[in-house]
Amino acid sequence: MNPRWLLLLLFSAGVWSVPIDRKGSPSEAQPVEEEKQEENLDTGLYYDRYLREVIEVLETDPHFREKLQTANTEDIKSGRLSKELDLVGHHVRTRLDELKRQEMSRLRMLLKAKLDSTNTQSLQIDHASLLKQFEHLDPHNQNTFEAKDLELLISTATKDLENYDAERHEEFKRYEMLKEHERREYLKGLDQEKREKEEKRMQELKEKHRQHPKVNSPGSVAQLREVWEETDGLDPHEFNPKTFFKLHDTNGDGVLDEQELEALFTKELEKVYNPKNEEDDMMEMEEERLRMREHVMKNVDANKDRLVTMEEFLKSTEKKEFNNQSEWETLDDTKPVYTEEELQRFEVELRDKEEELKRRAESLRQEQELLQERGKALEAQRREYQQAVLEMSQRQNEQAAEKQPPPGPHGELQFQQEQFEDQEVKTPVEQPAEGQNHLPAEPPQNLPSHN
Repeated sequence: MNPRWLLLLLFSAGVWSVPIDRKGSPSEAQPVEEEKQEENLDTGLYYDRYLREVIEVLETDPHFREKLQTANTEDIKSGRLSKELDLVGHHVRTRLDELKRQEMSRLRMLLKAKLDSTNTQSLQIDHASLLKQFEHLDPHNQNTFEAKDLELLISTATKDLENYDAERHEEFKRYEMLKEHERREYLKGLDQEKREKEEKRMQELKEKHRQHPKVNSPGSVAQLREVWEETDGLDPHEFNPKTFFKLHDTNGDGVLDEQELEALFTKELEKVYNPKNEEDDMMEMEEERLRMREHVMKNVDANKDRLVTMEEFLKSTEKKEFNNQSEWETLDDTKPVYTEEELQRFEVELRDKEEELKRRAESLRQEQELLQERGKALEAQRREYQQAVLEMSQRQNEQAAEKQPPPGPHGELQFQQEQFEDQEVKTPVEQPAEGQNHLPAEPPQNLPSHN
């Protein structure tokens, strides 16, 4: 799965370089590992997963895959390839529709979370920034994936990736300013004696970092021969540019993408940076790698498509710069990436953000106190309710106890007797008629015998 436009979109960021060590025959390539590395790469785009899934689905269609293999960079970037979407199979369109609906749902969820987390009373909502989140698809049609969606996805990804290097430089600048700001704040908190000792220690680390072997200019014959000898294990006197290109075209697609180029600089970077050393900053190493890659691309990539062909590479070896023997100027040898004025503005920005965080923290503290007071009131009401229920239960128990027989061995019999007497009193007794004797009649005399 290596069409040119996939390389353009997914490898243009090229920030995750992997050292290549293939001492021996070029045939010892490991396609399985390379494919795994390719799948694990991340463009850094916020819609990276959506982009990958769309590409994977499109490549399941034989017609579209064929068009991808034969398309050139201009066809892709101009959007002409998007028209081929009308010819893909129904199952492919159905899956693309599903992917778009999922992406729309994800964006709406992120947008809602961002709005919910924004304090609209103290911060203004950047509506332009919010709308930019939907640039890679057509938000007016939320249910189906059309040619316009593919065109927007390609154009947005291409534009974002072209600006990615500039954003990385800006991010590194902010990192360096933050590091300097923290250094100054740390020294301010020390007394004079400790401050002088710490400043001396920092200066010694800085000088130690500067003590490194010569760094060859990236893309020069000296730098490439060093890779040819130490990485590829070949005789430096037999250096051959064409063979070198094929050796480091690790996926065999006929071009060197930015990741493959950055892998060539590993040996040079190891001369300056070691993750085990306190004085070496790995963030600075990645910035150095980016600077090297940009330098080579500027001199080699003739059509500016962020890919180096065999023809472009061989032509670059004929230039005067290829035989340049001068040492590469590292970040330590160049002027700082920021000015003192930029640092001051950055510190003002930090203070403003800190104040905003304090205001939010105070607001949250007040809300917490209010919730605690409400919780106490609810707890008091709960206890009153429990007390009322308890008293009601006690009264019911007392009333039931009054109707129960008194305790004791004869209590039950006495209770039954009292009930019987009550019933006897209440039962009406038949009274004799007036003039009749109240005594029962005597039994009759002289009854015949039955003997």
